[in-house]
Amino acid sequence: AQLVESGGGLVQPGGSLRLSCAASGLILNTYAMAWYRQAPGKQRELVAIIISGSSTNYADSVKGRFTISGDNAKNTVYLQMNSLKLEDTAVYYCNIRALVRDYWGQGTQVTVSS
Repeated sequence: AQLVESGGGLVQPGGSLRLSCAASGLILNTYAMAWYRQAPGKQRELVAIIISGSSTNYADSVKGRFTISGDNAKNTVYLQMNSLKLEDTAVYYCNIRALVRDYWGQGTQVTVSS
């Protein structure tokens, strides 16, 4: 299975974007889905995670602005990003965690700029 991401782009500070990620293929026994990001010169960091379809956790830097949602059965995950800041600029990666292995998307660029 491969993960296909969409929804990235260029947005002004204060704007919103919605990232989507869907699996093109069968993934069994998914237990968590997440979004990571990597800014130039920085390590990849966890942005948000949803566990067992309901329990969520966020990086402190995005709490109150980003919302993760998803469907384990359909292996789709979304990230609603509001009140975007310059420092949110990064490549965002979708991650699906199944019992036998992790899956990663190819990344989608989010650029926040005036």
